[in-house]
Amino acid sequence: MELGKVVGQVVSTVRDPGLPNLTLLLVDIVNAEGVVVYPSQVAADMLGAGEGEMVLLVRGSSARMVLDTRQPIDLSVVGIVDQVTSRDRAFYTK
Repeated sequence: MELGKVVGQVVSTVRDPGLPNLTLLLVDIVNAEGVVVYPSQVAADMLGAGEGEMVLLVRGSSARMVLDTRQPIDLSVVGIVDQVTSRDRAFYTK
């Protein structure tokens, strides 16, 4: 799993016919401190995450399993993060 921060939404009116009708988010992959590691990734979202929220992401076959589909989905949102802590420090709180 990876941490990501939602920075926008991707709208695609023309898509693979087998791809479910779901929201596509633009996310930056971040570390625990919120520093961007990999910018501008597109993730499928069924949870309703909003811009500015920190999310948990899965890649590859795990991403497809979340949606129970065999379509080419490589990144999916599996959780909306409330807090990230390490020992006694809180890096992110909702």
